[in-house]
Amino acid sequence: MDPSLNPQSVSIVLCGSGGAGVMTAGQMLLDAAAAAGLYGVMSRALGPQIRGGEAAALLRLANHPVEAPDDAFDVLLAVDWQNIERFAAELPLRADSLVIGDPAAGELPAAILRAHPRRAEVALQALADETGSRVNMVALGLLAELIGLPAEAVYATLAAALADKGEAVVESGIRAALAGAQVVAALPAVSRLPTVAAAANRPVRWSLSGNEASGLGALRGGVRFVAAYPITPATEILEWLAPRLPPLGGCLVQAEDELASVNMILGGAFGGVPSLTATSGPGLALMTESLGLGVASETPVVVCNVMRGGPSTGIPTKSEQSDLDIALHGLHGDAPHLVTAATGIADCAFTTQWTVQLAEALQVPAIVLSDQAMGQSRAVVDALPDPGFRAVRLTAPAGVEGYQRYAVTESGVSPMAVPGTPGGSFVADGLEHAPRGTPSTQAAHHREQLDKRHRKLEVHDYGEHWALLEGARDAETAVICFGSLTAAAREAVDRLNAAGTPVRLISLRLLAPALPLAFAAALRGVRHALVVEQNHSRQFLGHLRSHYPLPVHTHGYHRPGPVAIRPGEIVAAVRSLLAPVEAPVTVED
Repeated sequence: MDPSLNPQSVSIVLCGSGGAGVMTAGQMLLDAAAAAGLYGVMSRALGPQIRGGEAAALLRLANHPVEAPDDAFDVLLAVDWQNIERFAAELPLRADSLVIGDPAAGELPAAILRAHPRRAEVALQALADETGSRVNMVALGLLAELIGLPAEAVYATLAAALADKGEAVVESGIRAALAGAQVVAALPAVSRLPTVAAAANRPVRWSLSGNEASGLGALRGGVRFVAAYPITPATEILEWLAPRLPPLGGCLVQAEDELASVNMILGGAFGGVPSLTATSGPGLALMTESLGLGVASETPVVVCNVMRGGPSTGIPTKSEQSDLDIALHGLHGDAPHLVTAATGIADCAFTTQWTVQLAEALQVPAIVLSDQAMGQSRAVVDALPDPGFRAVRLTAPAGVEGYQRYAVTESGVSPMAVPGTPGGSFVADGLEHAPRGTPSTQAAHHREQLDKRHRKLEVHDYGEHWALLEGARDAETAVICFGSLTAAAREAVDRLNAAGTPVRLISLRLLAPALPLAFAAALRGVRHALVVEQNHSRQFLGHLRSHYPLPVHTHGYHRPGPVAIRPGEIVAAVRSLLAPVEAPVTVED
């Protein structure tokens, strides 16, 4: 089957209180789908506790690559209803959705009944008790049978996942899954997954999260020193990198705080080793002064910032694109630096690797924007080829005469001497300086160094990687976005084009510096533009308006997290933009 001719997907919610094992069962469903030749994505909804409390595994399984949630869920199965109202807004249902609950867990909450979904009761806990297993294994078997996952893939996945717990646990888990599957005949039908190609004809697939992909991109790009302080939702980058750096000759240091971590990587990079840290909004706020030191000293470092709801501690477990302004403008003084944004879970690898190369080539700090929706979601994707980006730095040769670390060059990049290079000594600090590096307060030196630092970012050739350009290239309507909204926007654009409304997609991977000529070419012929973003103050629209001549009919569609913006909303917003009299949604100026 060619997925592009008949794309199909099924969306599932598995929810329950902390310790009920819904994340484990959700992961098994995703792994079983991958074993059966399908694609999928799994995200999670958690309460503010981070550990314990209410939780939900949100899955979408398909016969084609998917990284965005669909408009609504086909099935919601609740092990229990503990505090589900806290994130019910993140679980949209339709009238034909099926909600499955255990009668022993109490009545369905009003928040779940608002959509008037179909309902079914299953004695989940009683089945678990009868089989000597846990209720999440009953739920696993029930959901797999309900949506048509091959039983052999499910039981093989279950056995592999529970193997270290002993044969008795595996056997009871399989009994529970079988018991769950057997009740499906009495339940209302839901959408089922399509059949897929035989195993021999399937491409190699990977299962990875956005944070793991960021770590992979860092390693492939040449990063060999990482210093960081754990923070939700970026910590998994560090956990993934920690065991993988030493075999490559690198290391990871857990610093005492974000201030220490950014200064450590500045030291590592100054010593000649490509260096990186990972953080989220509160940590990035603490790092900005030292990133300014990196700009002034032209020391290349990479900061992976996995955005979450803010300000302050905000909502650590929820996603939002609200760190854009601080990433772009948070450094004091005139401090040109790189800001990139991954366009999806798999693209976290590509964008991080590309950013490592750019930072080293341009000798400048770089911030890679991801977010919780990408970083902590897991997707089944085709194997990711290595795009070949490598950290290559222009260095000073030994014995150079009259070495000037900050020589004014046409490219803006000057050779950087690794400490200990004969003849390559220079003053390195945060003060403005003359070309040799000696501190200077002269207006001429300040101006020429400002020009130099600005020029190297402006004249560099970023090639075609600065943005994703998809859809109908000659369309008069464009959807413009960045980051994790790319997947939903892509799906919306595909739906609109299939329905006869030509639309093009522009998703920016390079946010700073701005590329006015490239952006103008991408917008050529566009009369209507919809800028989609997930924050409260339309930061992305403001950024675009400050750097680019946008079409007269440019509007924004935005809201803060944690409720995801879904493809159907973007479709409706575009149609509202083109036919405002019939507008079913509010499109803001």
